[in-house]
Amino acid sequence: MSDSAAGIAPVIIDLIAAQKSILAASITPASTFDELQMDSLDKINLSFEVEERFNIEIPDDALDSLRTVADVVAGVQRLQSEAGN
Repeated sequence: MSDSAAGIAPVIIDLIAAQKSILAASITPASTFDELQMDSLDKINLSFEVEERFNIEIPDDALDSLRTVADVVAGVQRLQSEAGN
């Protein structure tokens, strides 16, 4: 995991843990949304929180391709680099 991802991953994990009321220690970058029992509404809510936290805009069509915590981290990295953040 790159330095940038290392800084993003804990934030994403904490957001998911708070949203699902589970321990952050039980979530890894490899955790899938199915394993975390996140449905489409959970993913939408997570996307709003991620957008606010990282000051980015996640395209609606991108949500369908997100399957793991690592997918979200990679997406945030990509959007930050595109925005020059």
